[in-house]
Amino acid sequence: MTLSRIGRLAMALAVSVAMGLGMTSCGGGTIGFMWVLGAQNHNIGGFKIDDYTGNLTATVGSPYDSGGTNPVMLTLKSGGRFLYVLNAGDSSGVKGNIELFSVGGDGVLSPQNSFTSQGTFPVWITTDTSGNYLFELDQRAPDYDGVTNFNGSITAWSLDPNTGRPSLITNAQVKNAAGTQLTYFEVGNKPIQMRASASCIYTLDSGDQTIFPYSFGSANGQLTQPTNSTVALGTANATSVNIGGSSYVYVTDAGSSVGGAGTILPYTQGSNCSLSTVTGGSTPNLPTASYPIQTISFSGGSVQYLYVLNHSTQSTNFGNSSISAFTVQSNGELTQLAASDASSNPFPVGAGPVCMAIDPTNQYLYTSNQFANTLTGNRLSSQYGTFSQLTRGTSFPTVAAPSCLVISPNTGY
Repeated sequence: MTLSRIGRLAMALAVSVAMGLGMTSCGGGTIGFMWVLGAQNHNIGGFKIDDYTGNLTATVGSPYDSGGTNPVMLTLKSGGRFLYVLNAGDSSGVKGNIELFSVGGDGVLSPQNSFTSQGTFPVWITTDTSGNYLFELDQRAPDYDGVTNFNGSITAWSLDPNTGRPSLITNAQVKNAAGTQLTYFEVGNKPIQMRASASCIYTLDSGDQTIFPYSFGSANGQLTQPTNSTVALGTANATSVNIGGSSYVYVTDAGSSVGGAGTILPYTQGSNCSLSTVTGGSTPNLPTASYPIQTISFSGGSVQYLYVLNHSTQSTNFGNSSISAFTVQSNGELTQLAASDASSNPFPVGAGPVCMAIDPTNQYLYTSNQFANTLTGNRLSSQYGTFSQLTRGTSFPTVAAPSCLVISPNTGY
């Protein structure tokens, strides 16, 4: 039997539409794009995420140059049209910078411009939930002297909605000796990480094991320090701070012993960005885990889960590189997943994971594994909060020494 001319045209049109949507007979189309930093060669790996399988395939032109030296962090403007990459520079005198990329229709990155923060030794970058503002964290504020002042600082920008380009926001509350507004917002001793919610920004300071909060003005991007609000963690080695849902903040503490399991400290967000310890206090990490460095929340319908990324250490050959899974109770307390649901908890990943992210459809969780030079993907169960391997393999090669990763939905741009 032969197809009529009309039938052939219809088939050709169907194939054309499928290709335009990123679909093939072997998958369900591209549901999102992933970008992974490669610290070793200052580049960015780009990937498409398949809907049906969670499989990763490289985008055209990947890997891309990061636009600087020693990329350490990246973040997306809401909507996924613009990507910001933080390059830390190096000890030889190469300065850090932030490189702005536009995101093309197939996840292809195009460099736009480069800009710098007010402080030095950059470590973190994030946007607010609206995508209107960008914040960059430096370990040394402009007035750092290493004698009486060991503080870091945040540089803030407003973002152009059409181009993604930044405009510096000055500090309306504090002036310098010359009587002009500061161009930065000071934080605590040796900051290593920050997280932004709709109304608060929390900075984790490793020099004195505290959280330094700012309230955030969504109308102007202004940061205001609440009165007497710095939180003493009482930890030995706090490694990350994260916001879970709309009301909880989680801090991971790796502890003082090498290869130790560590703990998770849950806090409730109060008025004016205050934090209160959740009833029950800190939660021990799973005993076979090691060196927790990140948490991420996942909603399984009416049940909330918290996943803890365990980096492990070289002394253990990364035998404990894994993800610990917990259920979040109604009061914020954490409990280990029931053994009947998670006999393999914690769930194994590649060696030396440093970052994890969930795809926009909440089907898959991925980790970047720094010492394995791989990405690990797992399918999420919304019913049980557990992981299962992807149908076409769980491990994917990526850029050398991968660090942080971000995922954007495929909106067609």
